[in-house]
Amino acid sequence: MKTAIIDGISTRYDVVGDGPPLLMYAPGGFDATIEKWSTQGIYAKFKPLDHLTKHFSCIVFDRRECGLSGGRIERVTYAHYVQHGLGLLDHLKIEQAHLMGGCMGCSPVALFGVLHPERVKSVVLYWPVGGAKYRLAGQMRFAEHLGFVNREGQAAVVKLAREGGKPFGTDPRGGPFASVLQHDAAFAESYAAFNVEKYKHLIAGWARTMFDRDTAPGAEPEDMLCCDVPAFIVPGNDASHATSAARFLHECLPKSEYWDIPVAEQTEAVVSPRLVEFLQRAG
Repeated sequence: MKTAIIDGISTRYDVVGDGPPLLMYAPGGFDATIEKWSTQGIYAKFKPLDHLTKHFSCIVFDRRECGLSGGRIERVTYAHYVQHGLGLLDHLKIEQAHLMGGCMGCSPVALFGVLHPERVKSVVLYWPVGGAKYRLAGQMRFAEHLGFVNREGQAAVVKLAREGGKPFGTDPRGGPFASVLQHDAAFAESYAAFNVEKYKHLIAGWARTMFDRDTAPGAEPEDMLCCDVPAFIVPGNDASHATSAARFLHECLPKSEYWDIPVAEQTEAVVSPRLVEFLQRAG
């Protein structure tokens, strides 16, 4: 694995395979790490890296505030995640790439295509997050963290994260900076000293703006309707990946293809060839 400073944030990444560049925003919610492409749910089933690396240079990375990448104490939006991936392309001197997002990674990928279409050949949106249950669960997770901060303080958050070693999605009390707190002592020190009232405001704003709708969050529908980037959408069907969210993206993205395939049929033998076919056709 390699490390680069992207937008002032230490970023763990790797480039595997050979061919046109494919920037991959990992699944895993607030634990979006390189490994999730091989270990997380549906991705462990169809093994995207085993197949895509035969045709593409797959750029994989730990998203900011996830895994061994760093972070910054601020209200993070999907635009921040876009900037992180854009900075990685700039670091690698790549002018244009295909993009693939899994799970929560679909939201920054769709927004990337809206904000920087000149840098994007196509996008694959695999199991986009969304739906009323996803919104409620996300907001409740942030509320649980805020409750812990109110009761125990930020020093207790640092202690919990460093001793427990769990990411935000596993133990909401540790908050969205939990992974950085675990491996970066300097960050942990500055976090503990950060103004608590300002911190509570940024966390409340983070939750409100990141989970602001009952469908796929991220790019606004009016902006997607003007986006000409080719897109390939594969639906999920559970509490975090409502099929309606995938349908919404298909409705909004004019050059999108919606693969109406049941989850049970999303096998390695079926999925990977279809993804390769779309990406190669898109250029």
